[in-house]
Amino acid sequence: MEGILLVDKPTAWTSFDVVNYVRKLIAKTQGVPPRTLKVGHSGTLDPFASGLLLILVGKKYTTRSELLLKQDKIYQVMAELGRVSSTGDPEGVIEETTPSPVAPSHANVVRILKRFRGEVSQTPPSFSAIKVNGVRAYRLVRQNKNEAVNLPKRKVKIKSLKLVVYDFPMLSFTAEVSSGTYVRSLVEDIGKELQVGAYTRELRRIAIGNYSVEDASKVSELTEQTIAMSLLHTS
Repeated sequence: MEGILLVDKPTAWTSFDVVNYVRKLIAKTQGVPPRTLKVGHSGTLDPFASGLLLILVGKKYTTRSELLLKQDKIYQVMAELGRVSSTGDPEGVIEETTPSPVAPSHANVVRILKRFRGEVSQTPPSFSAIKVNGVRAYRLVRQNKNEAVNLPKRKVKIKSLKLVVYDFPMLSFTAEVSSGTYVRSLVEDIGKELQVGAYTRELRRIAIGNYSVEDASKVSELTEQTIAMSLLHTS
């Protein structure tokens, strides 16, 4: 059994939780120990985030993870203005930037979103899976009692930012971005430009390249049989 399985990851699950769950289901079907199976994923989603996860089954596909990682991605984003988070998301320590922040105008929000389209320079969040001297950045932060890890800036491309709803303090938009873009950092940068601060409250990935979450299976729907029927194959 091999191929690409599209899964709609629920919140509170890690990407590795989904991998392990799929691996155990396939192992049960084949009557082999889970550890003997090659199952991975392409493009980690944080536990608080939901949406499309590409599960790679079999060596032919797990070896393609780096290639799949390079594809553009589309996210639905809910940002909260006027507050910041130590991790850039709901799992960190959240603080108000000022007691009574002045709500940016709708016109100003539209203007700032337009400013971020195109190639931008971005600093990845300290709480990320980027390796520093072989160690994940988020592990270094925890080892150093939550002191920030300085990661180098990187060039990323924001292909589109489309405003969905703005009702202060909540700002909802869709973002089509290049590989390597951190939406948490993008939201923080937007908050800084609006001079009120911001963090990512909700995040949902709806597309990776030509793959859509609309075609994905929910974890609750996965069985040995549905996995076999849903695997996609590429040459």
